[in-house]
Amino acid sequence: MFRFHIRIVLAFFAALLAGTVANAETLTETSPDGQITLTVSDDGGMARYALAYRGEAAIAPSQLGLLFRDHHGFDGHLAIAGSTRAASDSTWEQPWGERRVMRDNHRELAVTFAASEGPARSMTVRFRLFDDGVGFRYELQEQDALKGEVNVMEELTQFAVGEDTQAWWIPSGLFNRYEYIYRNGPASEVETAHTPITFRKASGVHFSIHEAALVDYSAMSLQQQRPGTLKARLSPRSDGALVQTTAPFHTPWRTIQIAPDAKGLINSGLILNLNEPNALGDVSWVEPGKYVGIWWAMHINERSWGHDGIHGATTEETKRYIDFAAEHGFNGVLVEGWNVGWDGDWYYNGALFRFAEAFPDFDLAELGAYAQSKGVRIIGHHETSGNITNYENQMEAAFDLYQKNGVATVKTGYVADAGRIARIDENGVPRYEWHDGQIMVDHHLRVVREAAKRHIAINPHEPVKDTGLRRTYPNWVSREGARGMEYNAWGSPPNPPSHEATLAFTRMLSGPMDFTPGIFDLRHNSRPPVRADIPRHDPENFAQTTLAKQLALYVVLYSPIQMAADLPENYAKRMDAFQFIKDVPTDWEESVALDGAVGEFVAIARKKRGSDEWFLGALTDENPRALTLKLDFLDPGRRYVAQVYRDGDKADWQTNPYDMAIYEQRVRAGETLTLPLASSGGAAIRFVPVGD
Repeated sequence: MFRFHIRIVLAFFAALLAGTVANAETLTETSPDGQITLTVSDDGGMARYALAYRGEAAIAPSQLGLLFRDHHGFDGHLAIAGSTRAASDSTWEQPWGERRVMRDNHRELAVTFAASEGPARSMTVRFRLFDDGVGFRYELQEQDALKGEVNVMEELTQFAVGEDTQAWWIPSGLFNRYEYIYRNGPASEVETAHTPITFRKASGVHFSIHEAALVDYSAMSLQQQRPGTLKARLSPRSDGALVQTTAPFHTPWRTIQIAPDAKGLINSGLILNLNEPNALGDVSWVEPGKYVGIWWAMHINERSWGHDGIHGATTEETKRYIDFAAEHGFNGVLVEGWNVGWDGDWYYNGALFRFAEAFPDFDLAELGAYAQSKGVRIIGHHETSGNITNYENQMEAAFDLYQKNGVATVKTGYVADAGRIARIDENGVPRYEWHDGQIMVDHHLRVVREAAKRHIAINPHEPVKDTGLRRTYPNWVSREGARGMEYNAWGSPPNPPSHEATLAFTRMLSGPMDFTPGIFDLRHNSRPPVRADIPRHDPENFAQTTLAKQLALYVVLYSPIQMAADLPENYAKRMDAFQFIKDVPTDWEESVALDGAVGEFVAIARKKRGSDEWFLGALTDENPRALTLKLDFLDPGRRYVAQVYRDGDKADWQTNPYDMAIYEQRVRAGETLTLPLASSGGAAIRFVPVGD
């Protein structure tokens, strides 16, 4: 029955394209290259849209609309009242990023729907069509029917993707925010899903649904309606509304990235192009780079955040990390657990954190000066445990303290169950919000703006998802928002071998991730405990990768700030492999996805900004494979020495993770390179130009 239903929908879609549906006005527009066709209709008094890619239905006819608490909404009795068209083709530069020059080439169709019953009212849906996808948003002008406070109670946006379309997703609305292992199956099996959510049609066409420019609104996840039809699901506020605003207002862009294959999604620039330009002016003070830190030691119970005898954030220990960073060319040292509030059950004691008061064994002023004398900066840390009122009350003073001591980047944290962000409202009443609700969307922007006043960059963990706002606020340098490396210390289960090959085509489509790669001691929980009363975690918790795959992550999973997450002593044991981490940059002139399949493997090449060097990262799931890659990305006519770090012939993530082949070979553009990848293995390559 369901397949019969989809056939009817697809037939209706074809009829819309042909313009044969009676009593419906339809408008069409195409992407600049003509590969994507948008159709907008008012058939049946409902606002609808549909998308086709190369003649194949990608999104079947799907409803548009909004409902409000105290105002008439836009769910029926609508007719197209007008439209405008525009086009633009321009370029702009990122101050830092996965590529320096971005091209914004799009056509625009803005369609106004007017209500034929009830109070006179209208809404405009603005569509922008790029060669790599489509974005659309709702725009509500000031009008008599939307006077006063407007409470959005439902967004009716649908995405009819087809029940048999393959999907990769994580659930939304659950306690652990975005930190779930990705699921794979037919779209009909999706119940709720965070975005980005990635799909593959039977033809091989891939598309991803997400959003761009999430400002003053609640984040969108998706919920199944009829099999294969997903609907927008906005994160609620504690007062019951989904969004509270006033007209005029517009929503974030709902985005659909489309490509003929999986790698095409990675090469898309649509999300950034739908964001507003840099609002901060000169941002030369934002410093991409690599860092080490007092962090992993706490996750593996070598050290602790609080005072229980193995405190990590001491003046002495921090100096050890500063010395290591300076010796090996890193520009930052992250320190967690330095401030008052970490003792006891800090997960539930967010009101106790003091963001400008250090523990007695930590001297921020001394360490700030010591770091700067070595050409290094302290990276600050603000864990809130989800108590945003406590944080906002101290935030300006805390940033002032960091600015005084040369701290240019701050990692923030919001460890709390989803739906348990604590705040005190204007009447002194405790409220609990969602990590991705409107309150937290506003909070994160407040933090970013306050930090920018002091030339400080922000890297939030347990964040709201990335929607490209790094273009508008370039000091929003990275974030978490998925299962990172720490799950390989204590997660149950740890990240599976397919995890990183899935992230590249899902979470990473939204923007940079502070994944914290570079674990060299791959069996850390098999070591004896530091103290008998503080045992190691389960020995089954470890990074399910080879050592070579850890190196590949520095190219595959993009972030302008990359951590070498392991302990200095573990790098000292394997300096030959550590050399790649020292050499790989974090700021790129160009990035090109070369090959890949969602959840199976991926290969990406990136060119170092301000240099002729290229870097390549490739990794696989639990299945060993040999990748043959064309070196077309290299500059024509140039010869290169390829410095190769790949799995050895006997490498295996379970039995022999450290086996690695390190060697050099001469290559040039147009040649091919074959890389044997072990089970959950990888390869990392630096291409250095040489003369003939």
